[in-house]
Amino acid sequence: MTPPPYVEGHDLLKDRAVVITAAAGAGIGGATARRCLEEGARVLISDAHERRLAASAKELADEFGTDRVASLPCDVTSEEQVGALYDLAVRRFGRVDVAVNNAGLGGTSDLVDMPDDQWDRVLDITLNGTMRCTRAALRIMRGQGSGVIVNNASVIGHRAQKGQSHYAAAKAGVMALTRCAALEAADFGVRINAVSPSLAMHPHLVKVTSEELLDELTRREAFGRYAEPWEVANVIVFLAGDYSSYMTGEVVSVSSQHP
Repeated sequence: MTPPPYVEGHDLLKDRAVVITAAAGAGIGGATARRCLEEGARVLISDAHERRLAASAKELADEFGTDRVASLPCDVTSEEQVGALYDLAVRRFGRVDVAVNNAGLGGTSDLVDMPDDQWDRVLDITLNGTMRCTRAALRIMRGQGSGVIVNNASVIGHRAQKGQSHYAAAKAGVMALTRCAALEAADFGVRINAVSPSLAMHPHLVKVTSEELLDELTRREAFGRYAEPWEVANVIVFLAGDYSSYMTGEVVSVSSQHP
């Protein structure tokens, strides 16, 4: 089954300042940056891959204008770099209205053969990195009395899959972090939700997942296809905007997968 037609923008995020991690390239982060710009936002994109980030930023700036696009390399395992990212957002845009925490690291490895450093790296990027970015955004949004945070989780956070114990533990942690932080942030007018995609195809996924596993996961999807990254980005835009104003602490599954 082919994907549906691409959905045009409707100014759902007009003039809002958005920070997106892991936004270089053709994955969910890159698609989210483009969707936010199409919806009228000003966007600061970051990524640990500096060359890819520079190329993505130039492409977006050429299309949407240099006044609406900024970029800064950021390794989410570094508190200093996360702080610098949010400092730049405030200097450039004056505020932070939306934070999309997309950075994560996967891979396939059975627990019995997994060394500590592999476990630690996945958890530090995927869970701790989300925590660092959430915390940095909250410190700004608390002063504003408003803001929205959207975290990228995964259905693997609640659906078992061989070779994914580290990634599943991290994404389950992202879900729990989202729910708990949302209750705290509600006290100062900030909403926090998460998306939980099943299978969105992008180049990095192909590199870390076998073709056999991708074929198996695709067959489990009700539509018989993987999601396009922009289809996940559409749900992120919904959670970032006013149409989801009563939602916080929710994890929205972006999936057609059946057991």
